[in-house]
Amino acid sequence: MSNEKNHKRHFPLYAKILMGMGLGLAFGFVAIALHCEGFVHDWVSPLGTIFMRLLKLIAVPLVLVSLVLGVVSLKDIKSLSRIGLKTILIYVCTTIIAVSIGLTMVSLIKPGGLFPKDRQTEFVERYQQTVTERETQMEQVKGESPMQFIVEIVPENIFQAFSSNSQMLQVIFFALLFGVALICVGQSKTASVARFFQQMNLILLKIIDFIMAFAPLGVFALMAGLIVDYAGDVGIISALGMYALTVVLALAVIILLIYPIILRLFTKKKLGQFFKAVFPVQMLAFSTSSSAATLPLTMERTQKYLGVSEEVSSFVLPVGVTINMDGTSCYQAVAAVFLAQVMGLDLTFGQMLLILATATISSIGTPGIPGGSIVMLMIVLDSVGIPIEGLALILGIDRPLDMLRTVVNVTGDTTVACVVDDRSLSYA
Repeated sequence: MSNEKNHKRHFPLYAKILMGMGLGLAFGFVAIALHCEGFVHDWVSPLGTIFMRLLKLIAVPLVLVSLVLGVVSLKDIKSLSRIGLKTILIYVCTTIIAVSIGLTMVSLIKPGGLFPKDRQTEFVERYQQTVTERETQMEQVKGESPMQFIVEIVPENIFQAFSSNSQMLQVIFFALLFGVALICVGQSKTASVARFFQQMNLILLKIIDFIMAFAPLGVFALMAGLIVDYAGDVGIISALGMYALTVVLALAVIILLIYPIILRLFTKKKLGQFFKAVFPVQMLAFSTSSSAATLPLTMERTQKYLGVSEEVSSFVLPVGVTINMDGTSCYQAVAAVFLAQVMGLDLTFGQMLLILATATISSIGTPGIPGGSIVMLMIVLDSVGIPIEGLALILGIDRPLDMLRTVVNVTGDTTVACVVDDRSLSYA
């Protein structure tokens, strides 16, 4: 029995996820070599889809229960205001830093100047249908009142909001409203309701354990399907390699420089401890491209391995899934300037500032799901007069970059949770 325990101890979740990723990559390339792409699409990819659905299945109830418990645990409105305002302020600051890094990196490297002009027409035609669909969605958003974003936060039917992960802001609004009401009514009168949510939380955590047991197989299927789907786009990825490299370098600066500096300045966490704790979260985020789907594991690792209080993590992390998109906002800045360079458009300093503002604001409403940043990117492009059709030039490699920026998003959420936790304790 002791040998079995030791074996399990030396084979943690992140190792299983890494093994699943590696085997999935290898399986995908073997399937291509043997011309078995149909087998992967029919029998392997569905396992990845099931895994994604399981993660999305738990996202909404987890956000609802976690936020209600997080608010109730604050005991009073003063504590909620203090932690809530601090969380949002830090999230906005890190987003501005991320966009600034993206703008700086793309301006220095100038990847758009290397793009072959004769390929533009080919790419636009290839992705025209997707671009048209995204453009229609963007026009709907653009034609709305500036206050529409705030209007959309308030649900007219909470059950309808529960039915879609893309309505996470509405779920957060209801959870905060419900939690504040519980505090105002009084603990003595709402003890049974609070106990119900505590018991629900225990049940949800056990469901998460079940889902995580399926994670290595799900990641294997996702990676195998990804390799098969993008096998025909090797030439596109090669042609846009410098653009991809620019995005990767910008994201690397955020995750390897900015976050460690923040942790050093505002927390007592050791960097080795932090990255060891968050590594499984990063691997899951990379394979799913969804910060919402990664939330259950993010909360578990943040509480158990970084010592962040349940009071803080239950509030900061669910909110971060929706409003903290450092990787996404950085990517939007790089993509916008890159497309401007490709099309020979010289952006003024004022337009750069407009990209900074638009990318920061739009990232707040970006759904934490795969591909959720595309519509918001179109708004950023349109704000500075960059032809939206240019989006077709980068759609071919969006998914791999989506995987990377999701890693930054979840790392940023965890970083802010550590900061809010340590700093909030000093005010207690």
